[in-house]
Formats: sequence, C-alpha cells, structure tokens
Amino acid sequence: MEESKPRQPVSMPEVREILSHVDPEEMDQIQRWTFDYVSKFSTSEYKEAREMKRRLVKECELTEDEAVEIINIRPTTLAELRSFTYGWKKLILAETLERIIKIIKEHS
Repeated sequence: MEESKPRQPVSMPEVREILSHVDPEEMDQIQRWTFDYVSKFSTSEYKEAREMKRRLVKECELTEDEAVEIINIRPTTLAELRSFTYGWKKLILAETLERIIKIIKEHS
C-alpha cells in the first residue's frame, strides 16, 4: 500500500518553482497545463511567496490555506480582501485586515 503524504497548501509561485525542476518531457498533460497556467498568472517569486505566507500565518493568525488564498489573489484594497475573508466565516478585525494589506504591499 502506498504511503499517503500529509496535505500541504502551496501557492502558485510555489507550484511554479516545484514544476520548474521537472523535465517538461516527463510531465503529464495536467502538469504541463498547470505549469503553463502558473507561469502566466503567478505574480510573485517563490521566496517572496514563502515569506509572505510565513508572515500572514504568524502575524495575522491565518491558516496556511487562508494565507495561500491571499497570496494567489493578492487583493489590494480592504474591500477586495473582505470579499475573500467573508467566505471564511470567521471574524477578522479591521486591524488585522490592514496588516494583511500592508504585508501584501511590502511584497509587491
């Protein structure tokens, strides 16, 4: 029986970094499509995304899933950010929302 690995959320820049180390000839069709997509639409670098995820989890008390969603979408206003956090069904203080926006802007 194959051992299952723990689930770990990864951002688009992290996916791009992982797939960039795979020979395109060895990728299956889904991997090639995914690599093409993240190459076109990922807006930050791998190291920057990892640091942003670490800060969002630590400083803003977000889950890794929530931090990855923020990194992938990169909202620039409180209104955009609220539209995502509303779906999380948890109360996030205005101060925390402002801190999230600040972290995003520091890494843009």
